[in-house]
Amino acid sequence: MGTNLTNLTNQRSIQDETKSSLKSGNSCYHRMQNALSYSLLSTNTKIKINGTAIFLVVFYGGETWSLTLREELWLRVFENRVLRNIFGPKRDDVTEAWRCLHD
Repeated sequence: MGTNLTNLTNQRSIQDETKSSLKSGNSCYHRMQNALSYSLLSTNTKIKINGTAIFLVVFYGGETWSLTLREELWLRVFENRVLRNIFGPKRDDVTEAWRCLHD
C-alpha cells in the first residue's frame, strides 16, 4: 500500500486533500476486494480488515480536516460502498424486492 501524506498549503484545499485520500482508499479497497468477498471469512473479520486497512488509509491526517457537507457525503458514500461489499445485497423477506438503502 502506498502512503497517503497530508500536505496542506495555501494552494491545496481540503477538497483536494479529501479527493486524494479517497483515491488512496479506493485503491486499497480494490486490492482488498478479494479478501472482503471471500465467503469463509466472518463478517466481523471483514469489518476489522475494513477498519484497520482501508479506513486508516482514507482518514490518515484527517484529524486536521474541516469538512464541508460535500466532503462528508463523499466519505459516507465510500464507506457505504465498502460496507455493501462486506454485507452483500439484502432482499426484503416479504416482498422479495431489494431493500432500499436510504429511506
